[in-house]
Amino acid sequence: MRRDRLLSLALLAVLSTAPLLAPTPALAGKGKDDKKEQVTYFALAPINAVILRRDGRRGVMTVETGLEIKDAKLMERAQASTPRLRAAFAQTLMVYAAGLRGGAPPDIDHVGRELQKTADQVLGKPGSKVLLTSAMVN
Repeated sequence: MRRDRLLSLALLAVLSTAPLLAPTPALAGKGKDDKKEQVTYFALAPINAVILRRDGRRGVMTVETGLEIKDAKLMERAQASTPRLRAAFAQTLMVYAAGLRGGAPPDIDHVGRELQKTADQVLGKPGSKVLLTSAMVN
């Protein structure tokens, strides 16, 4: 038997037993007063800004963000406004990075506060929480 057929048969055997090994939602122990699980967090794509390095060359500051929103209507509005949020976050980050001295470490707390103000302004009201998942300077 050819080797590729043997591998495909082994893969087929593993995939056919996988549903038996995984618990199904019906067996997961849900109660009678089952509430619909509401999504409260969504992540935005990474945002980049140009900074000056200590030696005078240009570098890149990358910030990954997400929003945590408990209100369902505000969550729908935020998901519909994702392009506007990304553009406003990018503008805020570029303004901050332009004022950063060469070689100085960025103040992530300040960046978070500014992004929170921007999110509240774009969404029209407070109620969202901006979460910074990572910040990197290269």
